[in-house]
Amino acid sequence: MKRRAFLAVPLLAVSPRVPAALPTAPPPAVPRRYPDVVPGGALSFPHDHGSHPDFRTEWWYVTAWVRDGDGAELGLQVTFFRNRPDVAEDSPSAFAPRQLVFAHAAIADPAHGRLRHDQRAARAVFDLAGAATGTTRAWIGDWSLALDGGAYAARISARDFALDLVFRATQPLLVQGLRGYSRKGPLPQQASWYYSRPQLAVSGSIETGGRGRRVSGRAWLDHEWSSEVMAPEAVGWDWIGVNLDDGGALMAFRMRDRAGGPLWAGGAVRRADGSTEVLAPERVRFEPGRHWTSPRTGVAYPVEFALRAGGVDYTIAPLFDDQELDSRASTGTIYWEGAVRVARDGRPAGRGYLELTGYGAPLRL
Repeated sequence: MKRRAFLAVPLLAVSPRVPAALPTAPPPAVPRRYPDVVPGGALSFPHDHGSHPDFRTEWWYVTAWVRDGDGAELGLQVTFFRNRPDVAEDSPSAFAPRQLVFAHAAIADPAHGRLRHDQRAARAVFDLAGAATGTTRAWIGDWSLALDGGAYAARISARDFALDLVFRATQPLLVQGLRGYSRKGPLPQQASWYYSRPQLAVSGSIETGGRGRRVSGRAWLDHEWSSEVMAPEAVGWDWIGVNLDDGGALMAFRMRDRAGGPLWAGGAVRRADGSTEVLAPERVRFEPGRHWTSPRTGVAYPVEFALRAGGVDYTIAPLFDDQELDSRASTGTIYWEGAVRVARDGRPAGRGYLELTGYGAPLRL
Protein backbone atom coordinates (compact mmCIF):
# COMPACT_ATOMS: atom_id res chain seq x y z
CA MET A 1 0.00 0.00 0.00
CA LYS A 2 2.83 2.36 0.35
CA ARG A 3 1.14 2.69 1.96
CA ARG A 4 4.11 4.00 3.54
CA ALA A 5 6.11 4.75 6.60
CA PHE A 6 5.75 8.30 5.29
CA LEU A 7 2.52 8.55 7.30
CA ALA A 8 4.59 9.28 10.39
CA VAL A 9 6.30 12.25 8.70
CA PRO A 10 7.46 15.16 10.86
CA LEU A 11 5.32 18.02 9.66
CA LEU A 12 7.92 20.78 9.74
CA ALA A 13 10.84 18.98 8.11
CA VAL A 14 12.79 21.29 5.83
CA SER A 15 15.61 21.00 3.38
CA PRO A 16 19.00 22.35 4.41
CA ARG A 17 18.97 24.18 1.08
CA VAL A 18 15.92 26.26 2.07
CA PRO A 19 16.37 28.90 4.77
CA ALA A 20 14.25 28.20 7.83
CA ALA A 21 11.47 30.74 8.13
CA LEU A 22 8.69 30.91 10.65
CA PRO A 23 5.19 31.39 9.22
CA THR A 24 4.10 35.01 9.29
CA ALA A 25 0.63 33.98 10.46
CA PRO A 26 -0.37 31.28 12.95
CA PRO A 27 -2.09 28.15 11.69
CA PRO A 28 -5.89 28.23 11.78
CA ALA A 29 -7.47 27.31 15.10
CA VAL A 30 -9.59 24.64 13.40
CA PRO A 31 -7.65 22.44 10.98
CA ARG A 32 -8.86 22.46 7.40
CA ARG A 33 -10.61 19.35 6.22
CA TYR A 34 -8.67 17.12 3.89
CA PRO A 35 -10.68 15.51 1.07
CA ASP A 36 -12.03 12.08 1.91
CA VAL A 37 -11.37 9.04 -0.23
CA VAL A 38 -14.81 7.58 -0.84
CA PRO A 39 -16.10 4.71 -2.98
CA GLY A 40 -18.07 5.41 -6.11
CA GLY A 41 -15.50 7.45 -8.00
CA ALA A 42 -12.92 6.35 -10.51
CA LEU A 43 -9.41 7.29 -11.56
CA SER A 44 -8.89 9.46 -14.62
CA PHE A 45 -5.75 9.48 -16.76
CA PRO A 46 -3.48 11.17 -17.57
CA HIS A 47 -4.56 13.60 -14.82
CA ASP A 48 -4.18 11.09 -11.98
CA HIS A 49 -0.54 10.40 -12.83
CA GLY A 50 0.13 13.81 -11.31
CA SER A 51 -0.02 15.28 -7.83
CA HIS A 52 -3.21 15.73 -5.78
CA PRO A 53 -2.15 18.57 -3.49
CA ASP A 54 -5.42 18.86 -1.54
CA PHE A 55 -4.93 15.39 -0.05
CA ARG A 56 -2.81 14.88 3.02
CA THR A 57 -0.26 12.37 1.67
CA GLU A 58 0.89 11.02 -1.68
CA TRP A 59 3.74 8.91 -3.02
CA TRP A 60 5.28 7.59 -6.21
CA TYR A 61 7.19 4.43 -5.37
CA VAL A 62 9.42 2.46 -7.74
CA THR A 63 11.15 -0.80 -6.87
CA ALA A 64 13.20 -2.95 -9.23
CA TRP A 65 15.24 -6.10 -9.59
CA VAL A 66 18.10 -5.64 -12.06
CA ARG A 67 21.22 -7.43 -13.30
CA ASP A 68 24.50 -5.82 -14.24
CA GLY A 69 26.82 -6.91 -17.06
CA ASP A 70 28.40 -9.57 -14.86
CA GLY A 71 25.03 -11.10 -14.01
CA ALA A 72 24.95 -9.83 -10.42
CA GLU A 73 21.43 -9.20 -9.10
CA LEU A 74 20.58 -5.96 -7.29
CA GLY A 75 17.49 -4.35 -5.83
CA LEU A 76 16.71 -0.67 -6.43
CA GLN A 77 14.18 1.66 -4.80
CA VAL A 78 13.21 5.28 -5.55
CA THR A 79 10.32 6.98 -3.74
CA PHE A 80 9.01 10.54 -3.78
CA PHE A 81 6.51 11.64 -1.13
CA ARG A 82 4.33 14.73 -0.96
CA ASN A 83 2.70 15.94 2.25
CA ARG A 84 0.22 18.73 2.95
CA PRO A 85 0.79 19.53 6.65
CA ASP A 86 -2.06 22.06 6.79
CA VAL A 87 0.02 24.74 8.49
CA ALA A 88 0.55 28.37 7.45
CA GLU A 89 -1.68 28.01 4.39
CA ASP A 90 -2.88 31.61 4.85
CA SER A 91 0.63 32.95 5.23
CA PRO A 92 1.89 35.31 2.49
CA SER A 93 5.44 34.05 3.04
CA ALA A 94 6.97 32.24 0.07
CA PHE A 95 8.73 29.98 2.56
CA ALA A 96 5.55 28.77 4.28
CA PRO A 97 5.51 24.94 4.31
CA ARG A 98 2.22 24.45 2.46
CA GLN A 99 3.57 21.35 0.72
CA LEU A 100 6.53 19.22 1.76
CA VAL A 101 8.43 16.83 -0.51
CA PHE A 102 10.56 13.89 0.63
CA ALA A 103 12.57 11.34 -1.32
CA HIS A 104 14.27 8.03 -0.54
CA ALA A 105 16.61 6.02 -2.74
CA ALA A 106 18.38 2.75 -2.02
CA ILE A 107 20.44 0.01 -3.62
CA ALA A 108 20.24 -3.53 -2.24
CA ASP A 109 23.52 -5.23 -3.18
CA PRO A 110 24.31 -8.62 -1.58
CA ALA A 111 28.02 -7.95 -2.14
CA HIS A 112 27.73 -4.84 0.04
CA GLY A 113 25.71 -6.67 2.70
CA ARG A 114 23.37 -3.82 3.65
CA LEU A 115 21.43 -1.04 1.94
CA ARG A 116 23.12 1.90 0.34
CA HIS A 117 20.57 4.55 1.19
CA ASP A 118 20.08 8.30 1.00
CA GLN A 119 17.17 10.67 1.56
CA ARG A 120 16.13 14.27 1.07
CA ALA A 121 13.45 16.58 2.44
CA ALA A 122 12.38 20.03 1.30
CA ARG A 123 9.57 22.54 1.26
CA ALA A 124 7.95 22.86 -2.16
CA VAL A 125 9.06 26.44 -2.75
CA PHE A 126 10.35 28.22 -5.84
CA ASP A 127 11.87 25.59 -8.16
CA LEU A 128 13.88 23.77 -5.48
CA ALA A 129 11.34 20.99 -4.93
CA GLY A 130 7.83 20.09 -5.98
CA ALA A 131 5.30 17.63 -7.34
CA ALA A 132 3.50 18.63 -10.53
CA THR A 133 -0.19 18.16 -11.26
CA GLY A 134 -1.40 16.52 -14.47
CA THR A 135 1.58 14.20 -14.92
CA THR A 136 4.22 12.47 -12.84
CA ARG A 137 7.02 14.91 -12.11
CA ALA A 138 8.49 15.09 -8.62
CA TRP A 139 11.86 16.54 -7.71
CA ILE A 140 14.15 17.80 -4.97
CA GLY A 141 17.15 19.55 -6.44
CA ASP A 142 18.89 17.11 -8.78
CA TRP A 143 16.77 14.17 -7.63
CA SER A 144 13.80 13.57 -9.93
CA LEU A 145 11.18 11.12 -11.15
CA ALA A 146 9.26 12.06 -14.29
CA LEU A 147 6.86 10.43 -16.75
CA ASP A 148 7.29 11.08 -20.46
CA GLY A 149 4.95 9.14 -22.72
CA GLY A 150 5.08 5.51 -21.65
CA ALA A 151 8.32 5.72 -19.67
CA TYR A 152 9.48 7.07 -16.33
CA ALA A 153 12.96 8.50 -15.83
CA ALA A 154 14.65 8.55 -12.41
CA ARG A 155 17.81 10.50 -11.75
CA ILE A 156 19.36 10.36 -8.30
CA SER A 157 22.73 11.77 -7.20
CA ALA A 158 23.16 10.39 -3.69
CA ARG A 159 26.05 10.56 -1.25
CA ASP A 160 27.70 7.30 -2.27
CA PHE A 161 25.77 6.16 -5.33
CA ALA A 162 23.97 7.47 -8.41
CA LEU A 163 21.03 6.20 -10.47
CA ASP A 164 20.12 7.11 -14.05
CA LEU A 165 17.27 4.81 -15.01
CA VAL A 166 14.34 4.48 -17.42
CA PHE A 167 11.24 2.38 -16.64
CA ARG A 168 9.13 1.59 -19.72
CA ALA A 169 5.54 0.34 -19.47
CA THR A 170 4.91 -3.11 -20.94
CA GLN A 171 1.40 -3.69 -19.56
CA PRO A 172 -1.76 -1.71 -18.79
CA LEU A 173 -2.21 -0.05 -15.41
CA LEU A 174 -3.23 -2.31 -12.53
CA VAL A 175 -5.97 -0.29 -10.81
CA GLN A 176 -6.24 -1.38 -7.20
CA GLY A 177 -9.42 -1.93 -5.20
CA LEU A 178 -12.76 -0.74 -6.57
CA ARG A 179 -11.82 1.40 -9.59
CA GLY A 180 -8.90 2.75 -7.56
CA TYR A 181 -10.62 3.02 -4.17
CA SER A 182 -8.41 0.83 -1.95
CA ARG A 183 -9.71 0.26 1.55
CA LYS A 184 -7.18 -0.07 4.38
CA GLY A 185 -9.30 -0.54 7.49
CA PRO A 186 -12.68 -1.27 9.06
CA LEU A 187 -14.08 2.19 8.26
CA PRO A 188 -14.79 3.31 4.67
CA GLN A 189 -12.73 6.51 5.01
CA GLN A 190 -9.64 4.46 5.91
CA ALA A 191 -8.76 4.20 2.24
CA SER A 192 -6.59 5.55 -0.54
CA TRP A 193 -6.68 6.11 -4.26
CA TYR A 194 -4.19 3.60 -5.62
CA TYR A 195 -2.88 2.16 -8.87
CA SER A 196 0.20 0.17 -9.84
CA ARG A 197 2.35 -0.29 -12.93
CA PRO A 198 3.90 -3.78 -12.77
CA GLN A 199 6.37 -5.35 -15.19
CA LEU A 200 8.10 -2.10 -16.12
CA ALA A 201 11.19 -2.76 -18.28
CA VAL A 202 14.26 -1.20 -16.66
CA SER A 203 17.36 0.09 -18.44
CA GLY A 204 20.08 2.52 -17.49
CA SER A 205 23.06 2.80 -15.20
CA ILE A 206 24.04 2.87 -11.55
CA GLU A 207 27.26 4.07 -9.95
CA THR A 208 28.70 2.81 -6.67
CA GLY A 209 32.20 3.35 -5.33
CA GLY A 210 33.18 5.27 -8.44
CA ARG A 211 32.26 2.31 -10.66
CA GLY A 212 29.53 2.66 -13.26
CA ARG A 213 27.45 -0.30 -14.34
CA ARG A 214 24.80 -0.78 -16.98
CA VAL A 215 21.76 -2.61 -15.64
CA SER A 216 18.48 -4.03 -16.91
CA GLY A 217 15.54 -5.80 -15.35
CA ARG A 218 11.95 -5.38 -14.18
CA ALA A 219 10.30 -2.80 -11.92
CA TRP A 220 7.05 -2.03 -10.11
CA LEU A 221 5.57 1.45 -9.60
CA ASP A 222 2.88 2.42 -7.09
CA HIS A 223 1.09 5.77 -7.02
CA GLU A 224 -1.13 6.33 -4.01
CA TRP A 225 -2.75 9.31 -2.30
CA SER A 226 -5.01 9.65 0.70
CA SER A 227 -6.06 11.71 3.69
CA GLU A 228 -6.54 8.87 6.20
CA VAL A 229 -5.52 5.28 5.63
CA MET A 230 -4.55 3.86 9.00
CA ALA A 231 -7.03 2.81 11.67
CA PRO A 232 -6.18 3.80 15.27
CA GLU A 233 -6.04 0.11 16.21
CA ALA A 234 -3.34 -0.57 13.60
CA VAL A 235 0.35 -0.57 14.53
CA GLY A 236 1.80 -1.08 11.05
CA TRP A 237 1.56 -3.13 7.90
CA ASP A 238 3.17 -5.78 5.70
CA TRP A 239 3.04 -5.17 1.95
CA ILE A 240 4.45 -6.92 -1.09
CA GLY A 241 4.46 -6.20 -4.83
CA VAL A 242 5.70 -8.98 -7.12
CA ASN A 243 6.45 -9.20 -10.82
CA LEU A 244 5.63 -12.85 -11.47
CA ASP A 245 7.87 -14.80 -13.84
CA ASP A 246 4.90 -15.79 -16.04
CA GLY A 247 4.14 -12.13 -16.79
CA GLY A 248 1.53 -11.73 -14.06
CA ALA A 249 1.60 -9.44 -11.04
CA LEU A 250 0.68 -9.72 -7.37
CA MET A 251 0.08 -7.09 -4.69
CA ALA A 252 -0.94 -8.06 -1.16
CA PHE A 253 -0.99 -6.30 2.19
CA ARG A 254 -2.21 -6.65 5.74
CA MET A 255 -2.71 -4.03 8.44
CA ARG A 256 -1.61 -5.45 11.80
CA ASP A 257 -3.32 -4.92 15.15
CA ARG A 258 -1.58 -4.61 18.52
CA ALA A 259 -1.51 -8.38 18.96
CA GLY A 260 0.28 -8.79 15.62
CA GLY A 261 -2.77 -10.23 13.88
CA PRO A 262 -4.56 -8.99 10.77
CA LEU A 263 -6.82 -5.98 11.25
CA TRP A 264 -7.44 -5.63 7.51
CA ALA A 265 -6.01 -7.09 4.33
CA GLY A 266 -6.35 -6.84 0.59
CA GLY A 267 -4.57 -6.91 -2.74
CA ALA A 268 -4.87 -7.83 -6.39
CA VAL A 269 -3.52 -10.47 -8.73
CA ARG A 270 -3.15 -10.15 -12.49
CA ARG A 271 -2.75 -13.56 -14.03
CA ALA A 272 -0.66 -14.41 -17.06
CA ASP A 273 -3.75 -14.32 -19.29
CA GLY A 274 -4.46 -10.71 -18.22
CA SER A 275 -7.45 -11.49 -16.00
CA THR A 276 -7.47 -9.65 -12.68
CA GLU A 277 -8.89 -10.47 -9.25
CA VAL A 278 -9.26 -7.90 -6.50
CA LEU A 279 -8.49 -9.76 -3.28
CA ALA A 280 -10.96 -9.43 -0.41
CA PRO A 281 -9.51 -9.49 3.13
CA GLU A 282 -10.29 -13.16 3.60
CA ARG A 283 -8.34 -13.97 0.41
CA VAL A 284 -5.02 -12.73 1.86
CA ARG A 285 -3.04 -14.36 4.68
CA PHE A 286 0.53 -13.56 5.80
CA GLU A 287 2.22 -16.16 8.04
CA PRO A 288 5.57 -14.89 9.41
CA GLY A 289 8.53 -17.26 9.32
CA ARG A 290 12.18 -16.59 10.07
CA HIS A 291 13.05 -13.31 11.82
CA TRP A 292 16.16 -11.15 11.49
CA THR A 293 17.23 -8.70 14.21
CA SER A 294 18.94 -5.46 13.24
CA PRO A 295 22.33 -5.02 14.92
CA ARG A 296 21.81 -1.23 14.83
CA THR A 297 18.28 -0.76 16.17
CA GLY A 298 17.53 -4.10 17.85
CA VAL A 299 14.28 -4.39 15.88
CA ALA A 300 13.27 -7.94 14.86
CA TYR A 301 11.62 -8.26 11.45
CA PRO A 302 9.97 -11.35 9.92
CA VAL A 303 12.00 -11.45 6.69
CA GLU A 304 10.44 -14.72 5.48
CA PHE A 305 6.73 -15.36 5.03
CA ALA A 306 4.27 -17.91 3.79
CA LEU A 307 1.70 -15.93 1.81
CA ARG A 308 -1.67 -17.18 0.64
CA ALA A 309 -3.21 -14.83 -1.91
CA GLY A 310 -6.13 -15.57 -4.20
CA GLY A 311 -6.09 -19.27 -3.37
CA VAL A 312 -2.38 -19.67 -4.22
CA ASP A 313 0.39 -20.37 -1.71
CA TYR A 314 3.72 -18.56 -2.03
CA THR A 315 6.89 -18.37 0.05
CA ILE A 316 8.85 -15.14 0.42
CA ALA A 317 12.59 -14.92 1.14
CA PRO A 318 14.90 -11.88 1.09
CA LEU A 319 17.73 -11.24 -1.34
CA PHE A 320 19.68 -10.73 1.90
CA ASP A 321 18.60 -9.96 5.45
CA ASP A 322 19.94 -6.49 6.24
CA GLN A 323 17.59 -4.26 4.26
CA GLU A 324 16.50 -2.05 7.14
CA LEU A 325 15.85 1.54 6.14
CA ASP A 326 16.53 4.25 8.70
CA SER A 327 14.68 7.39 7.57
CA ARG A 328 14.73 9.30 10.84
CA ALA A 329 16.41 12.21 9.04
CA SER A 330 13.39 12.71 6.74
CA THR A 331 10.14 10.84 7.42
CA GLY A 332 11.12 9.94 10.96
CA THR A 333 10.68 6.17 10.83
CA ILE A 334 12.67 2.94 10.79
CA TYR A 335 11.34 0.04 8.77
CA TRP A 336 12.40 -2.88 6.58
CA GLU A 337 12.01 -2.54 2.84
CA GLY A 338 13.82 -4.95 0.62
CA ALA A 339 14.16 -7.10 -2.45
CA VAL A 340 12.62 -10.57 -2.07
CA ARG A 341 12.31 -13.76 -4.08
CA VAL A 342 8.92 -15.44 -4.34
CA ALA A 343 8.42 -19.17 -4.87
CA ARG A 344 5.43 -21.41 -5.52
CA ASP A 345 5.49 -25.15 -4.89
CA GLY A 346 9.22 -24.89 -4.22
CA ARG A 347 9.99 -23.33 -7.60
CA PRO A 348 10.89 -19.71 -8.42
CA ALA A 349 7.77 -17.72 -9.24
CA GLY A 350 8.78 -14.05 -9.18
CA ARG A 351 10.75 -11.18 -7.71
CA GLY A 352 9.46 -8.23 -5.78
CA TYR A 353 9.75 -5.92 -2.81
CA LEU A 354 8.49 -6.41 0.74
CA GLU A 355 7.80 -3.62 3.23
CA LEU A 356 7.47 -4.16 6.99
CA THR A 357 6.47 -1.25 9.22
CA GLY A 358 5.57 -0.82 12.87
CA TYR A 359 7.83 -3.57 14.24
CA GLY A 360 10.10 -1.44 16.39
CA ALA A 361 7.27 0.76 17.63
CA PRO A 362 3.71 1.42 16.46
CA LEU A 363 3.46 3.84 13.58
CA ARG A 364 1.96 7.15 14.68
CA LEU A 365 0.11 9.60 12.45
